[in-house]
Amino acid sequence: MRERSTPFFLDREEVGRRLAARLEHYRGSRAIVVALPRGGVVVGYEVASTLRLPFDLLVVRKIGHPANPELGVGALVEGAPAQIDTGMLRALGLSASDLRHRIEEEEREIVRRVHLYRGGRALLDVKGRIVILVDDGVATGNTAKAAIAALRFRGARRVVLGVGVAPAATVRELRRVTDELVCLASPPDFMAVGEFYERFDPVDDDQVLELMRRGQGLIPAS
Repeated sequence: MRERSTPFFLDREEVGRRLAARLEHYRGSRAIVVALPRGGVVVGYEVASTLRLPFDLLVVRKIGHPANPELGVGALVEGAPAQIDTGMLRALGLSASDLRHRIEEEEREIVRRVHLYRGGRALLDVKGRIVILVDDGVATGNTAKAAIAALRFRGARRVVLGVGVAPAATVRELRRVTDELVCLASPPDFMAVGEFYERFDPVDDDQVLELMRRGQGLIPAS
């Protein structure tokens, strides 16, 4: 039986502070911190509040395998069409139609979260700006890549990705689609993001709403 890995981090707040230290060169810039909910919002708020940067979130949802929702085969970003990993789909013997029900579920959840977390308002304008995209960790990287593509489509001048932990292969893939990548840990024996945290409690809607409320008191996105 595989032993549990020794945690690298106490909690998401610690990861946010450590990422902020690595991203200190953006203090005082026109960068915007954009977090991926839910766990990434805790990390992103720490980055934004430490560096005194505008803060927002981008709703992205993993498209899971019909029989195994934890296995991501694509991703959905608010306001954009589904992005499917066609290579993985072929390897699993699935077709796009097999994902229709899962995609519809995730589309409804995206609408719910946009209205709940941002009151239905649009994402802060990222056109011509540096965007620091933040999450607590990534596994396959599908949701992060979908978010990066969406930010570039919205006109972001530069996309920086900051995450707590990711497998080495995913880090290599993400370096090809980002302008800068800060990953605090890239262990060779990776199973799930949460195993590298001492505390990895689920983040609920109320916590996201409170951090978004606090985030609106940071620097305006002028």
